[in-house]
This record gives sequence, C-alpha cells and structure tokens, in this order.
Amino acid sequence: MAKKTVKETKESAQNISVDQPIAEAEPPALEIPNAITVASLAEMMQIGSIDLIKQLMRLGHMYTINDVLDYELAADVAESFGFDVYEPEEETHDATSIVPSTDVDDSKDLVNRPPVVTILGHVDHGKTTILDAIRKTKVVDAEAGGITQHIGAYQVKHNDKLITFLDTPGHEAFTAMRVRGAQVTDIAVLVVAADDGLMPQTQEAIDHITAAGVPMLVCINKMDKPEADPEKIKRQLSERDLLVEDWGGDIISVPVSATKQDGIPDLLENLQLLAEMAELKGNPQKLASGVVVEARLDKRRGPVATALIQTGTLKVGDHITIRDLRGRVKAMLNDQGFKIDQAGPSTPVEILGISGLPEAGDIFNVAPDEKTAKRMVLDYQQTAAHQSTTLEDAYTRIESGLTKYMNLIIKTDVQGSVDAVLNMLNSLNDEQSKIKIIRASAGGITENDVMLASASDAIIIGFNSELQPGASALASQEGIDIRTYKVIYDLTDDVAKALHGLLEPVFKDVIEGEAAVRETFEIGRKGTIAGFYVNKGKITRECTIHVIRNGEHIHEGAIISLKHFKNDVKEVSNGNEGGVLINGFNEFEEGDILEAHRSEQVSKS
Repeated sequence: MAKKTVKETKESAQNISVDQPIAEAEPPALEIPNAITVASLAEMMQIGSIDLIKQLMRLGHMYTINDVLDYELAADVAESFGFDVYEPEEETHDATSIVPSTDVDDSKDLVNRPPVVTILGHVDHGKTTILDAIRKTKVVDAEAGGITQHIGAYQVKHNDKLITFLDTPGHEAFTAMRVRGAQVTDIAVLVVAADDGLMPQTQEAIDHITAAGVPMLVCINKMDKPEADPEKIKRQLSERDLLVEDWGGDIISVPVSATKQDGIPDLLENLQLLAEMAELKGNPQKLASGVVVEARLDKRRGPVATALIQTGTLKVGDHITIRDLRGRVKAMLNDQGFKIDQAGPSTPVEILGISGLPEAGDIFNVAPDEKTAKRMVLDYQQTAAHQSTTLEDAYTRIESGLTKYMNLIIKTDVQGSVDAVLNMLNSLNDEQSKIKIIRASAGGITENDVMLASASDAIIIGFNSELQPGASALASQEGIDIRTYKVIYDLTDDVAKALHGLLEPVFKDVIEGEAAVRETFEIGRKGTIAGFYVNKGKITRECTIHVIRNGEHIHEGAIISLKHFKNDVKEVSNGNEGGVLINGFNEFEEGDILEAHRSEQVSKS
C-alpha cells in the first residue's frame, strides 16, 4: 500500500461518498513521526501492544514495548494492519524527536561517574547509624556556613573519589523506584547485625536486591557487641545460596561497628572497588535525564523534588518533564544546601520549578525547548496505561522477547507447602520454557509482595494463602495478576498451560458507564455526533457503545471520536458533558441511552 502525502490524504478524505456508511470506512490514515515507541504506535492504531510485537516478529524484527521504531519500519507494520500512512510534512523549525534517544554514546563523551549506593536491611540492624557514621566523617567538605541538609541523597569523598548514597527508608522505597521504571542503584549494601542474624526483613531485602540484579556487599554491623558472631551470619547467608569471599564465594563482606565508626573506611574502600569493576560511565554532554528520589511541598517554595542525574548535565533554566508534569528549573541546591548552576551524572540535587509533586522513582527528562516539553507530556499521557502481566499472556511475552522467564512469587499457607509447590513447578521447566521464582515463602499475600511483583514483572501464585487487606487494591492499581488455588494440581496445570500458550483467558462484560443523549450535531460526510451527559460511571475511548432506545438495544459500535467541549479526550466522567461519534450509527435521538461496555479478564481463583 503506497504511502500518501498530507495533501493527498486530505483530498482523498474530501472525495468520500456521502452515502458511504461509516461502518465500511477503511482505517484512518496515520501520520507517523520519524521515531515512535512500540507502545505509542499500538496506541495510535488502537491495538494491543502484544499484537503489534507479534506482527513485528512475523516481519523479522524483535522489539519490546519501550523500543523505538524508525519511520520506515513503523509505516511497514502499520500498513500490514491495513492502515494508510502518509509522510509527515517537513518541519525545519523543530527536528527534535519527542522519543528518548536510543543512540549509543560516543566513547569519547563518556566519563567516570560516582557509584550510586543504597543501604538495605532489617529495621534494627543499623542502616541509619551506618549512614550517619559515613555522613559525619566523609561528607564532601562545604564552604564556611554550609549546612548539610536531608534531601534523600548525599555524596561522600573517599580517596578523592565521590560515592553517592541514597538515604531511603528501606527496600519498599528501593522497590517503589523500580516499579516506576527506574533502575537507580549501582550497588546495594545488605546490613546484618552480627549479634542477631538474618531476619524476615533481611530476606525481603535480599529478594529485592536479587530482583534488581545489582551487585551486593554484605555489611556485618554491631561487631562491638560481646555476642557478635559473624560466622553465624555467613553460614545463614550460605543457606540462601549467598557465599561471601571467606566461604569461597564472590560476595564481599565487611565487618563494622557503626557506633564506634570502626570499619567505615574499609566499607567505602570496597564500594569503590566494586564501582571500578563495574566501570561506571556517564555522558555529561547530553540533555539530562534521571530519577526522582523524593518530593515534598514547601509552603514557601512550592513543589521541591530531589533528583538524581543519571546521564547528561542538568542546568538552571532547563525545561524539565516528569510524567505529566513539566516546568523550568528555577533553582538547584546540592546536599550541602548551596545553590548550584549545573549538575552532572550521579549527582543528587533539589529542584525548584516543577508544576506539581512527582513520586519517588519517576523518570525526569530535559527537553530542548518548551514546545517539545509540552509534546513529551502529551506523549506520556497517551502511553501511560500500565502494561500488566497475566498468566495467560506469559507465553506471548516470552516469545516476543518482552521477558526471558515467567516470573512467579509463591505464597503458601505453611512452609511445608512451599517445598511441595516448588518441586511441582521445577518439574515443568525445560530448555524452551523457564520459570523464575522471585520469592517463595509462607504467609498471606501482602502489599509488599505486590510491590515486588510490580518491580519484577511477576505473577503472584497463592496456595491456600489469604489475601491481606490492601494487597488486592494495590494489585488492581498496579495491574498485578494474583492467582489463588486450593488444589496443587490445578495450580501446576494452569502454569504448565501458560508456559506453552494453551491457557485461554476468560472474559466478562462490564458496563463502565451510562450517558443520555441531549442533542445531535450533523458534521457532513463524517456522520452525526451525539451530545451526551454522563449519568453514571464514565465513557472511555476504548469502550464499545450500546445504543438503547425505549429499553430496546438498537446498535452496538466502537467509538470513533470522543470529545469534551472541543478537546479530544480518553474519557468523560460522571456529571460531565461530551460528544461522541460511533462507528456505523448516525440516527441518534434525544433521550437515547448510551451504555459503555468493556471486556474484563476474569482471574481464576
């Protein structure tokens, strides 16, 4: 199918017969930019991202949902779905793509950057004391009058080299960042008290570090205690397949006493050793991007965000976007409280000038100008839907390259059931289909399990395990599939089918909203728009509309256009007015009822 120019497309649109029914109209012509993500193209064509990825595979291309397609490939795959595509008009005034660049940095632009370190562990094992000990002795020297302030991250200097520490409250914050797509940490320090041992929260921290795939350093704290037993700690770690160097493994362990500040230099020395082995680099020449560490509302200064620059250099005056927020950097402060004009890779700073409050783990990007920043926000809004993983689509995701494994979190009623379920699942593994167990433990399914599942792209499998309050709501919010079973053979049967693409999803029809037609508007060849008022729920762009007149169902069709006043929108909520153009139907009458239906997958339980 030949690609059309904008002019040709507009002319052909004007020549459509007045009598041609909308239901038989061809898919609309697409104006595809020079670069577009897989998710954005799927949204543009109103198809599922998985369907698009499968079609790319048929055309001989392996792409994931966040990968960027050039114009030619995007046009080819759109045409394979039956769409006309026209070339974008030349724009000499703005050649900047709103899609983040996937170009590999030139080696000459790369410089060494400080490692970013997070300290995790049980609540009473001394994480805060260790951070305080490091801060007191090694914080980068400030000028006279400088006040070290708590901004959620700080830098220390050791052997004339910097280390950046994230001062987060625990592995929940660590994982919250990863849930939102931010791989922030280069090295994780696992703190274990020498007089206590591994606790449930220690195991949770290990699970989160392992899921993140970052190097681990074990810090054995409280060595000044008379009952300190570091060998016990090493033995307990070995029972969890974590071998420290003393026991023939490759995990560095460092004994310290944070209260006496013993061993802190050795800890910093080993962190720098791990950083050197990782050869951490950054490109300060690019427009900056990075991660929000924390944010707060200051009564005097407005929204204030602590950000960690990951690549590029952030400067005062830069146009910045965070999710659907944007602004211009009015001022930046470092961890000493001093105003600075710019900050490079691995540097934590406070930013003023954002339009609202972001969340920990949100990605920020710098745009070259205000116009591009607005387009970046719009692009985010169009592709922000959460791409959840279900047991039914696990096979497709593995085949399409979105993931290498079916990631599972196993929760059972008692410890004995954990081993039984794991043995059954391990028997399903072969070279073609792999199961990866992110966590397996006894107890109820908690919010923390849901957070780990979201960060790890995992499915939660419960065997006689109760769903604790809050976990269900969070799972719905994060798009996490939770399956609960009473019979172990039903559990393994479903997983086996899912591994081979044989598990068929079950769907139910859900009425999302209801609206009443108040007036109609003729728009020539395009048909008739129904002006409506939403009485219940909401009308969303993805819904199918059932037209009901005097209690009788007279039509069912997809939404072609949905507006709130003059703006194209994705939904119109309860108590608001809107206008809708429905595929194949123009005979609206005042008083018609519009029911918005959607298909919802039923979770097996």
